Amino acid sequence: MGDGPTREAPVAEAAESAPVPAVLRSPTVRVRTETLDRFLTAVGEVILSSSQLRAGVARYAQEPEVADGFDRVDRRVAELQRRVLELRTAPLERVTDNLPRTARAVAEKLGKRVEVEIAGAELELDRAILDRLGEPLLHLVRNAVDHGLESPAERLAVGKPEAGRLRIEARRQRDSILIDVADDGRGIDLASVCRRAVDAGLIHADLVADLPPEEIVRFIFHPGLSTAQKVSEVSGRGVGMDAVKATIEGLGGEVILRTERGQGTTTTLRVPITAAVQRVLLVGIAAERVAIPISKVERILEVPAADVEHAAGDSFALIDGAPIPVLFLAHRLRIEERSAAATSVPVVLTEIRGERVALAVDRFLGQQEFYVKPVPELLASVRILSGLTVLQDGSPVFLLDLNQLV
Repeated sequence: MGDGPTREAPVAEAAESAPVPAVLRSPTVRVRTETLDRFLTAVGEVILSSSQLRAGVARYAQEPEVADGFDRVDRRVAELQRRVLELRTAPLERVTDNLPRTARAVAEKLGKRVEVEIAGAELELDRAILDRLGEPLLHLVRNAVDHGLESPAERLAVGKPEAGRLRIEARRQRDSILIDVADDGRGIDLASVCRRAVDAGLIHADLVADLPPEEIVRFIFHPGLSTAQKVSEVSGRGVGMDAVKATIEGLGGEVILRTERGQGTTTTLRVPITAAVQRVLLVGIAAERVAIPISKVERILEVPAADVEHAAGDSFALIDGAPIPVLFLAHRLRIEERSAAATSVPVVLTEIRGERVALAVDRFLGQQEFYVKPVPELLASVRILSGLTVLQDGSPVFLLDLNQLV
Protein backbone atom coordinates (compact mmCIF):
# COMPACT_ATOMS: atom_id res chain seq x y z
CA MET A 1 0.00 0.00 0.00
CA GLY A 2 2.77 2.44 0.98
CA ASP A 3 4.67 1.84 -2.27
CA GLY A 4 1.69 2.55 -4.52
CA PRO A 5 2.07 6.31 -4.89
CA THR A 6 5.82 5.96 -5.43
CA ARG A 7 5.38 3.62 -8.39
CA GLU A 8 2.64 5.78 -9.95
CA ALA A 9 4.46 9.11 -9.65
CA PRO A 10 6.80 8.64 -12.64
CA VAL A 11 3.83 7.68 -14.78
CA ALA A 12 1.97 10.87 -13.78
CA GLU A 13 5.04 12.99 -14.38
CA ALA A 14 5.54 11.41 -17.76
CA ALA A 15 1.93 12.08 -18.65
CA GLU A 16 2.25 15.73 -17.62
CA SER A 17 5.48 16.26 -19.49
CA ALA A 18 4.42 14.42 -22.64
CA PRO A 19 4.06 16.73 -25.66
CA VAL A 20 0.51 17.64 -26.65
CA PRO A 21 -0.38 16.04 -30.02
CA ALA A 22 -0.33 18.55 -32.85
CA VAL A 23 -3.98 17.88 -33.65
CA LEU A 24 -4.99 19.12 -30.18
CA ARG A 25 -3.04 22.39 -30.32
CA SER A 26 -4.83 25.48 -31.59
CA PRO A 27 -2.78 26.86 -34.50
CA THR A 28 -1.79 30.52 -34.32
CA VAL A 29 -0.38 32.98 -36.83
CA ARG A 30 1.53 36.16 -36.11
CA VAL A 31 0.24 39.14 -38.04
CA ARG A 32 1.73 42.63 -38.03
CA THR A 33 -0.51 45.35 -36.56
CA GLU A 34 -0.14 47.42 -39.74
CA THR A 35 -1.49 44.50 -41.76
CA LEU A 36 -4.55 44.27 -39.51
CA ASP A 37 -5.06 48.03 -39.80
CA ARG A 38 -4.96 47.85 -43.60
CA PHE A 39 -7.36 44.90 -43.50
CA LEU A 40 -9.78 46.82 -41.27
CA THR A 41 -9.52 49.86 -43.55
CA ALA A 42 -10.36 47.67 -46.55
CA VAL A 43 -13.41 46.25 -44.73
CA GLY A 44 -14.49 49.79 -43.91
CA GLU A 45 -14.25 50.71 -47.57
CA VAL A 46 -16.43 47.73 -48.44
CA ILE A 47 -19.04 48.90 -45.90
CA LEU A 48 -19.03 52.42 -47.33
CA SER A 49 -19.17 51.16 -50.91
CA SER A 50 -22.11 48.91 -50.04
CA SER A 51 -24.01 51.84 -48.48
CA GLN A 52 -23.25 54.09 -51.46
CA LEU A 53 -24.38 51.39 -53.87
CA ARG A 54 -27.64 50.90 -52.00
CA ALA A 55 -28.24 54.67 -52.05
CA GLY A 56 -27.38 54.85 -55.77
CA VAL A 57 -29.96 52.26 -56.77
CA ALA A 58 -32.61 53.37 -54.30
CA ARG A 59 -35.27 53.42 -56.98
CA TYR A 60 -34.81 49.67 -57.49
CA ALA A 61 -34.46 48.82 -53.81
CA GLN A 62 -38.17 48.06 -53.41
CA GLU A 63 -37.93 45.09 -55.74
CA PRO A 64 -37.80 41.93 -53.57
CA GLU A 65 -34.84 40.34 -55.36
CA VAL A 66 -32.73 43.50 -55.14
CA ALA A 67 -33.68 44.15 -51.50
CA ASP A 68 -32.92 40.54 -50.52
CA GLY A 69 -29.58 40.72 -52.28
CA PHE A 70 -28.57 43.88 -50.46
CA ASP A 71 -29.70 42.41 -47.13
CA ARG A 72 -27.53 39.33 -47.69
CA VAL A 73 -24.53 41.50 -48.57
CA ASP A 74 -25.11 43.67 -45.49
CA ARG A 75 -25.20 40.60 -43.24
CA ARG A 76 -22.00 39.18 -44.73
CA VAL A 77 -20.21 42.52 -44.52
CA ALA A 78 -21.34 43.00 -40.90
CA GLU A 79 -20.03 39.54 -40.04
CA LEU A 80 -16.74 40.33 -41.78
CA GLN A 81 -16.49 43.56 -39.79
CA ARG A 82 -17.08 41.75 -36.49
CA ARG A 83 -14.40 39.18 -37.32
CA VAL A 84 -11.78 41.75 -38.27
CA LEU A 85 -12.50 43.80 -35.17
CA GLU A 86 -11.94 40.67 -33.07
CA LEU A 87 -8.49 40.36 -34.62
CA ARG A 88 -7.60 43.83 -33.32
CA THR A 89 -8.55 43.12 -29.72
CA ALA A 90 -6.34 42.13 -26.79
CA PRO A 91 -7.11 41.44 -23.11
CA LEU A 92 -7.13 44.31 -20.64
CA GLU A 93 -4.52 42.49 -18.57
CA ARG A 94 -1.93 43.89 -20.97
CA VAL A 95 -2.20 47.21 -19.10
CA THR A 96 -3.35 46.02 -15.66
CA ASP A 97 -0.71 43.38 -14.94
CA ASN A 98 1.83 45.90 -13.64
CA LEU A 99 -0.63 47.96 -11.58
CA PRO A 100 -0.43 45.91 -8.33
CA ARG A 101 3.35 46.15 -8.37
CA THR A 102 3.17 49.91 -8.94
CA ALA A 103 0.64 50.35 -6.11
CA ARG A 104 2.78 48.37 -3.67
CA ALA A 105 5.93 50.29 -4.65
CA VAL A 106 4.20 53.65 -4.07
CA ALA A 107 2.74 52.43 -0.76
CA GLU A 108 6.12 51.19 0.47
CA LYS A 109 7.73 54.53 -0.40
CA LEU A 110 5.06 56.37 1.60
CA GLY A 111 5.03 54.01 4.57
CA LYS A 112 1.59 52.65 3.73
CA ARG A 113 0.16 49.21 3.06
CA VAL A 114 -2.16 48.32 0.20
CA GLU A 115 -3.95 45.24 -1.07
CA VAL A 116 -4.80 45.30 -4.77
CA GLU A 117 -7.60 43.31 -6.36
CA ILE A 118 -8.15 43.12 -10.11
CA ALA A 119 -11.29 41.70 -11.74
CA GLY A 120 -12.38 41.49 -15.36
CA ALA A 121 -8.87 41.78 -16.84
CA GLU A 122 -9.74 39.04 -19.32
CA LEU A 123 -12.12 41.38 -21.20
CA GLU A 124 -10.82 42.41 -24.60
CA LEU A 125 -10.58 45.85 -26.19
CA ASP A 126 -9.22 47.35 -29.36
CA ARG A 127 -5.41 47.46 -29.20
CA ALA A 128 -5.46 51.13 -30.18
CA ILE A 129 -7.53 51.87 -27.06
CA LEU A 130 -5.40 49.67 -24.81
CA ASP A 131 -2.26 51.49 -25.89
CA ARG A 132 -3.71 54.76 -24.57
CA LEU A 133 -5.28 53.35 -21.38
CA GLY A 134 -2.00 52.57 -19.64
CA GLU A 135 -1.07 56.10 -18.54
CA PRO A 136 -4.54 57.10 -17.20
CA LEU A 137 -4.80 53.89 -15.16
CA LEU A 138 -1.27 54.30 -13.83
CA HIS A 139 -2.05 57.85 -12.73
CA LEU A 140 -5.28 56.82 -11.01
CA VAL A 141 -3.52 54.04 -9.09
CA ARG A 142 -0.69 56.31 -7.94
CA ASN A 143 -3.19 59.00 -7.00
CA ALA A 144 -5.31 56.57 -4.99
CA VAL A 145 -2.38 55.24 -2.97
CA ASP A 146 -0.69 58.61 -2.48
CA HIS A 147 -3.63 60.85 -1.57
CA GLY A 148 -6.55 58.47 -1.26
CA LEU A 149 -5.34 55.90 1.27
CA GLU A 150 -4.52 56.90 4.83
CA SER A 151 -1.43 55.82 6.76
CA PRO A 152 -1.75 52.59 8.79
CA ALA A 153 -2.02 54.58 12.03
CA GLU A 154 -4.76 56.82 10.62
CA ARG A 155 -6.71 53.82 9.36
CA LEU A 156 -6.52 52.01 12.70
CA ALA A 157 -7.66 55.17 14.47
CA VAL A 158 -10.91 55.27 12.47
CA GLY A 159 -11.54 51.53 12.68
CA LYS A 160 -10.28 50.51 9.27
CA PRO A 161 -7.87 47.64 8.49
CA GLU A 162 -4.22 48.65 8.52
CA ALA A 163 -3.84 47.90 4.83
CA GLY A 164 -5.78 49.99 2.36
CA ARG A 165 -7.83 48.31 -0.35
CA LEU A 166 -7.59 49.18 -4.04
CA ARG A 167 -9.92 47.42 -6.45
CA ILE A 168 -9.65 47.66 -10.24
CA GLU A 169 -12.68 46.09 -11.89
CA ALA A 170 -13.65 45.96 -15.56
CA ARG A 171 -17.08 44.99 -16.87
CA ARG A 172 -18.81 45.13 -20.20
CA GLN A 173 -21.87 47.29 -20.78
CA ARG A 174 -23.26 46.96 -24.29
CA ASP A 175 -20.56 48.30 -26.65
CA SER A 176 -18.41 49.77 -23.89
CA ILE A 177 -16.03 48.63 -21.18
CA LEU A 178 -16.34 50.24 -17.73
CA ILE A 179 -13.21 50.24 -15.59
CA ASP A 180 -13.54 51.17 -11.90
CA VAL A 181 -10.52 52.25 -9.87
CA ALA A 182 -11.83 52.28 -6.29
CA ASP A 183 -10.06 52.88 -2.98
CA ASP A 184 -11.41 52.71 0.58
CA GLY A 185 -9.45 55.74 1.73
CA ARG A 186 -10.32 59.15 3.12
CA GLY A 187 -12.30 60.35 0.12
CA ILE A 188 -12.08 63.81 -1.39
CA ASP A 189 -12.79 66.86 0.76
CA LEU A 190 -15.36 68.65 -1.42
CA ALA A 191 -15.19 71.74 0.78
CA SER A 192 -11.48 71.99 -0.05
CA VAL A 193 -12.31 71.58 -3.73
CA CYS A 194 -14.73 74.50 -3.50
CA ARG A 195 -12.21 76.73 -1.74
CA ARG A 196 -9.57 76.05 -4.38
CA ALA A 197 -12.08 76.55 -7.18
CA VAL A 198 -12.96 79.94 -5.73
CA ASP A 199 -9.25 80.82 -5.38
CA ALA A 200 -8.72 79.82 -9.02
CA GLY A 201 -11.59 82.06 -10.14
CA LEU A 202 -13.69 79.16 -11.42
CA ILE A 203 -16.75 80.16 -9.41
CA HIS A 204 -17.87 83.04 -7.22
CA ALA A 205 -17.79 82.37 -3.49
CA ASP A 206 -21.47 83.33 -3.12
CA LEU A 207 -22.53 80.50 -5.46
CA VAL A 208 -20.61 77.67 -3.80
CA ALA A 209 -23.24 76.85 -1.18
CA ASP A 210 -25.83 75.99 -3.84
CA LEU A 211 -23.63 73.56 -5.77
CA PRO A 212 -24.58 69.85 -5.63
CA PRO A 213 -21.72 67.34 -5.11
CA GLU A 214 -21.71 66.24 -8.77
CA GLU A 215 -21.08 69.84 -9.84
CA ILE A 216 -18.27 70.28 -7.31
CA VAL A 217 -16.57 67.11 -8.57
CA ARG A 218 -16.34 68.69 -12.03
CA PHE A 219 -13.76 71.16 -10.71
CA ILE A 220 -11.34 68.29 -10.05
CA PHE A 221 -10.90 67.89 -13.79
CA HIS A 222 -9.99 71.51 -14.33
CA PRO A 223 -6.36 71.95 -15.47
CA GLY A 224 -4.03 72.74 -12.57
CA LEU A 225 -6.59 72.38 -9.79
CA SER A 226 -5.28 70.17 -6.97
CA THR A 227 -6.92 69.29 -3.65
CA ALA A 228 -3.76 67.76 -2.20
CA GLN A 229 -2.61 69.46 0.97
CA LYS A 230 0.96 69.22 -0.26
CA VAL A 231 2.58 68.29 -3.54
CA SER A 232 4.38 64.94 -3.39
CA GLU A 233 6.86 63.28 -5.69
CA VAL A 234 4.27 60.66 -6.60
CA SER A 235 1.09 62.52 -7.52
CA GLY A 236 -1.47 65.06 -6.36
CA ARG A 237 -5.20 64.44 -6.20
CA GLY A 238 -6.47 66.60 -9.07
CA VAL A 239 -3.12 67.20 -10.77
CA GLY A 240 -3.27 65.40 -14.09
CA MET A 241 -6.94 64.48 -13.82
CA ASP A 242 -7.63 66.86 -16.71
CA ALA A 243 -5.15 64.84 -18.78
CA VAL A 244 -6.89 61.60 -17.79
CA LYS A 245 -10.25 63.05 -18.85
CA ALA A 246 -8.87 64.42 -22.13
CA THR A 247 -7.30 61.05 -23.02
CA ILE A 248 -10.44 59.04 -22.28
CA GLU A 249 -12.73 61.49 -24.07
CA GLY A 250 -10.34 61.44 -27.03
CA LEU A 251 -11.12 57.72 -27.26
CA GLY A 252 -14.85 58.45 -27.37
CA GLY A 253 -15.32 57.61 -23.68
CA GLU A 254 -16.03 59.45 -20.44
CA VAL A 255 -14.76 59.72 -16.86
CA ILE A 256 -17.10 59.55 -13.85
CA LEU A 257 -15.86 60.29 -10.32
CA ARG A 258 -17.73 59.47 -7.10
CA THR A 259 -16.42 60.12 -3.61
CA GLU A 260 -17.62 59.86 -0.03
CA ARG A 261 -15.76 61.49 2.82
CA GLY A 262 -14.08 58.82 4.97
CA GLN A 263 -15.23 55.97 2.71
CA GLY A 264 -13.15 56.34 -0.43
CA THR A 265 -13.21 57.38 -4.08
CA THR A 266 -14.20 55.53 -7.24
CA THR A 267 -13.16 56.72 -10.69
CA THR A 268 -14.92 55.00 -13.59
CA LEU A 269 -13.49 55.04 -17.09
CA ARG A 270 -15.99 54.22 -19.82
CA VAL A 271 -14.32 53.41 -23.13
CA PRO A 272 -15.66 51.89 -26.37
CA ILE A 273 -14.63 48.33 -27.15
CA THR A 274 -13.49 49.38 -30.61
CA ALA A 275 -12.01 52.64 -31.85
CA ALA A 276 -13.02 51.95 -35.42
CA VAL A 277 -16.80 52.36 -35.03
CA GLN A 278 -18.25 55.35 -33.21
CA ARG A 279 -21.69 56.85 -32.76
CA VAL A 280 -21.68 60.53 -33.67
CA LEU A 281 -23.88 63.60 -33.99
CA LEU A 282 -23.77 65.12 -37.47
CA VAL A 283 -24.01 68.90 -37.58
CA GLY A 284 -23.99 71.38 -40.44
CA ILE A 285 -21.90 74.56 -40.59
CA ALA A 286 -22.62 76.62 -43.69
CA ALA A 287 -22.15 74.16 -46.55
CA GLU A 288 -19.92 71.81 -44.49
CA ARG A 289 -20.77 68.83 -42.31
CA VAL A 290 -18.75 67.63 -39.32
CA ALA A 291 -19.23 64.91 -36.69
CA ILE A 292 -19.10 65.18 -32.89
CA PRO A 293 -18.71 62.04 -30.70
CA ILE A 294 -22.09 61.36 -29.14
CA SER A 295 -20.35 60.63 -25.83
CA LYS A 296 -19.40 64.33 -25.67
CA VAL A 297 -22.96 65.58 -26.21
CA GLU A 298 -24.89 66.50 -23.07
CA ARG A 299 -27.88 67.67 -25.10
CA ILE A 300 -28.83 69.82 -28.08
CA LEU A 301 -31.08 72.87 -27.99
CA GLU A 302 -31.82 76.16 -29.72
CA VAL A 303 -31.03 79.46 -28.01
CA PRO A 304 -32.73 82.71 -29.13
CA ALA A 305 -30.13 84.74 -31.01
CA ALA A 306 -30.99 87.78 -28.87
CA ASP A 307 -29.96 85.84 -25.73
CA VAL A 308 -26.37 85.34 -26.96
CA GLU A 309 -24.31 88.19 -25.55
CA HIS A 310 -20.97 89.29 -26.99
CA ALA A 311 -18.28 91.05 -24.97
CA ALA A 312 -14.53 91.51 -25.54
CA GLY A 313 -14.48 88.89 -28.27
CA ASP A 314 -16.27 86.25 -26.16
CA SER A 315 -19.87 85.06 -26.34
CA PHE A 316 -22.15 83.81 -23.56
CA ALA A 317 -25.70 82.56 -23.19
CA LEU A 318 -27.82 81.88 -20.13
CA ILE A 319 -28.54 78.13 -20.10
CA ASP A 320 -30.07 76.33 -17.10
CA GLY A 321 -29.77 79.58 -15.18
CA ALA A 322 -26.00 79.81 -15.60
CA PRO A 323 -23.86 81.77 -18.09
CA ILE A 324 -22.31 79.31 -20.55
CA PRO A 325 -19.53 80.24 -23.03
CA VAL A 326 -20.68 79.95 -26.64
CA LEU A 327 -18.10 78.84 -29.19
CA PHE A 328 -19.04 79.32 -32.83
CA LEU A 329 -17.69 76.29 -34.70
CA ALA A 330 -17.59 78.26 -37.94
CA HIS A 331 -15.02 80.62 -36.39
CA ARG A 332 -12.99 77.83 -34.81
CA LEU A 333 -12.88 75.80 -38.02
CA ARG A 334 -12.40 78.88 -40.20
CA ILE A 335 -15.49 78.15 -42.25
CA GLU A 336 -17.15 81.09 -43.97
CA GLU A 337 -20.49 81.73 -42.30
CA ARG A 338 -23.77 82.27 -44.07
CA SER A 339 -24.81 85.91 -44.11
CA ALA A 340 -28.51 85.26 -43.41
CA ALA A 341 -29.50 86.33 -39.90
CA ALA A 342 -31.23 83.68 -37.79
CA THR A 343 -33.68 84.18 -34.94
CA SER A 344 -32.26 81.23 -33.01
CA VAL A 345 -28.86 79.56 -32.65
CA PRO A 346 -28.66 75.73 -32.58
CA VAL A 347 -26.12 74.73 -29.92
CA VAL A 348 -24.56 71.50 -28.72
CA LEU A 349 -24.11 71.54 -24.95
CA THR A 350 -20.90 69.72 -24.08
CA GLU A 351 -17.96 69.80 -21.70
CA ILE A 352 -14.41 70.70 -22.69
CA ARG A 353 -11.59 70.30 -20.17
CA GLY A 354 -13.95 70.44 -17.23
CA GLU A 355 -15.99 73.44 -18.40
CA ARG A 356 -19.52 73.39 -19.82
CA VAL A 357 -19.55 74.92 -23.29
CA ALA A 358 -22.21 75.53 -25.95
CA LEU A 359 -21.04 74.87 -29.51
CA ALA A 360 -22.97 77.01 -31.99
CA VAL A 361 -23.77 75.32 -35.32
CA ASP A 362 -26.16 76.00 -38.20
CA ARG A 363 -28.25 72.83 -38.10
CA PHE A 364 -28.52 69.34 -36.65
CA LEU A 365 -28.34 66.42 -39.09
CA GLY A 366 -29.04 63.49 -36.76
CA GLN A 367 -27.07 60.63 -35.24
CA GLN A 368 -25.18 57.95 -37.14
CA GLU A 369 -22.80 55.11 -36.43
CA PHE A 370 -19.61 55.63 -38.39
CA TYR A 371 -16.67 53.54 -39.41
CA VAL A 372 -13.89 55.98 -38.52
CA LYS A 373 -10.70 56.00 -40.57
CA PRO A 374 -7.46 57.74 -39.58
CA VAL A 375 -7.00 61.30 -40.79
CA PRO A 376 -4.89 61.43 -43.99
CA GLU A 377 -1.21 62.07 -43.32
CA LEU A 378 -1.43 65.45 -45.06
CA LEU A 379 -3.85 66.64 -42.32
CA ALA A 380 -2.32 64.74 -39.40
CA SER A 381 -0.97 67.98 -37.89
CA VAL A 382 -4.49 69.47 -37.62
CA ARG A 383 -5.13 68.25 -34.09
CA ILE A 384 -8.82 69.10 -33.98
CA LEU A 385 -9.47 66.41 -36.62
CA SER A 386 -9.47 62.98 -34.94
CA GLY A 387 -10.94 60.83 -37.71
CA LEU A 388 -12.56 60.67 -41.11
CA THR A 389 -15.54 58.90 -42.63
CA VAL A 390 -17.38 58.98 -45.93
CA LEU A 391 -21.15 59.42 -46.16
CA GLN A 392 -23.41 57.45 -48.46
CA ASP A 393 -23.32 60.27 -51.01
CA GLY A 394 -19.53 59.97 -51.15
CA SER A 395 -18.73 63.21 -49.29
CA PRO A 396 -16.07 63.09 -46.54
CA VAL A 397 -16.87 64.11 -42.98
CA PHE A 398 -14.32 64.77 -40.25
CA LEU A 399 -14.75 63.69 -36.64
CA LEU A 400 -13.79 66.49 -34.23
CA ASP A 401 -11.68 66.24 -31.07
CA LEU A 402 -13.43 68.89 -28.99
CA ASN A 403 -10.59 69.09 -26.47
CA GLN A 404 -8.57 70.87 -29.16
CA LEU A 405 -11.09 73.71 -29.48
CA VAL A 406 -9.74 75.60 -26.47
